[in-house]
Amino acid sequence: MKLQSVINFLLPKEDKFYAILEKQGKLSYETAKALAAFSDPTQNNQDVAALVQSFEHQGDTLVTSLEEELAKTFVTPIDREDLHKLSVELDDIIDFCNQAARACVLFGIEHPSPAMTQLLNILVSCTKQMSDVLPALRKHEFNKFFEVKGAIKVLEKEADSIYRAEISSLFKNEASAKAFVSQKEVLDKLENAVDRCEDITQFLISLVVKHA
Repeated sequence: MKLQSVINFLLPKEDKFYAILEKQGKLSYETAKALAAFSDPTQNNQDVAALVQSFEHQGDTLVTSLEEELAKTFVTPIDREDLHKLSVELDDIIDFCNQAARACVLFGIEHPSPAMTQLLNILVSCTKQMSDVLPALRKHEFNKFFEVKGAIKVLEKEADSIYRAEISSLFKNEASAKAFVSQKEVLDKLENAVDRCEDITQFLISLVVKHA
């Protein structure tokens, strides 16, 4: 192997990792928007679920791509464990969206409840902000992470309040066991997706502390 080839192999190849993570961020936002379309009364839950499922497959492909790049790259811009963790957590958001969409089809939920719609809107906002800020990791514009973390934390608290209030309401109104289980399943996945957005922003802050 020529000396320049050895050098090229050893030098950090930042762009490919950041590019994959940024694609995952954008995909999480597109997936959240696709799921939020469920609030449109003209949309069929099966059509929404099919679109979200297609995004989930794309997400799996991106995770695999990052893992393959990690396996063949000697030096990474940040710790390989951190790159992998961030990739997996971004994919979790897409997975939770897919699980929520599948639950709607499974339990015959034709349209989201008002609480679900609120959580969907919050999720879209969270994923949009997270997608927008991810390029700051490549640019080392770390101050942006603190701004977004605060904004998403506020949204996460709002989502938590909506979730708890809706679960309490379902229980107090003596909803049938079927209705309670089906509604809670979807609400759980939506709240989990919002929580994961908050987890990711916290992890980004930890990367700042670690690498700044």
